[in-house]
Amino acid sequence: MNDKPAASLIPSQESVAQTSSGYVMLAALVIVVALTILSAFSGFTGLAIVGALAFLFIAKGFYMLQPNQAAAILLFGTYIGTDRRTGLRWVWPWMSKAKLSIRANNIISETIKVNDLRGNPIEMAAQVVWRVTDTAQALFDVEDYKAFVRVQIEAAVRAIGSHYPYDDFEHQEITLRGNSDQVKSELRNELISRLQVAGITVDECGFTHLAYASEIAGAMLRRQQAQAVVAARKTLVEGAVGMVEMALDMLSQKEIVELDPERRSTLVSNLMVVLCSERDTQPIVNAGVSPQSKG
Repeated sequence: MNDKPAASLIPSQESVAQTSSGYVMLAALVIVVALTILSAFSGFTGLAIVGALAFLFIAKGFYMLQPNQAAAILLFGTYIGTDRRTGLRWVWPWMSKAKLSIRANNIISETIKVNDLRGNPIEMAAQVVWRVTDTAQALFDVEDYKAFVRVQIEAAVRAIGSHYPYDDFEHQEITLRGNSDQVKSELRNELISRLQVAGITVDECGFTHLAYASEIAGAMLRRQQAQAVVAARKTLVEGAVGMVEMALDMLSQKEIVELDPERRSTLVSNLMVVLCSERDTQPIVNAGVSPQSKG
């Protein structure tokens, strides 16, 4: 059995193609047409045939490039170079041209379901601005560079989504929802690394959809609400304890009243009830005993 290692991909690299200005060749084409017509009317049939063949030869080499458009030039399947100069261009007619856009492209991925770091199913979708930087790699190192971009965006979103939890109320972890700038930066770096083989870079990216999956959305909402209530209660109790300590210290320093341990405990209990209660409390004033009750 022959266990030969698989051949590795030979990366392509863009180079500058040697092409001519199409306007110069257009002037030559006009001259050829004029000479051909003149020869035909003068009875020089052979010269007219040569002129017609020259017309076809020159006309076949024309092509036009718009701004931010490139053409890869091939000679019998061999890559010769890339022409990025705009306007009317010309190459030898036996050379083929493969045009592609080097403009910025915007794509919004489909919403996919991903398990975050804690295993919770979440839904994610990303928006990516990408463009071709190396035309040779885009054309010859991947089968279909546009389809390649779509697949790699989905793979990168899945990878980033599984690296972080969706949310963290204690603010001790990097989360997808709470640290969007950092997560976007990592997503961009991940995409650049994946798309480098296709000669593509990413200018900008971000999440267009980020939420818990529908099957756990209700439960996670109740959990978030419970965690928010606990966090609020904790802050309220910490503040109330501080205020009670301050009240006892001020009473002691100003010697307004001396409290035995039992009254001190009662005062602390009443203050905590007043400060932590969700409803308005009504103070009870001891006005003494009424005159009628003395008789």
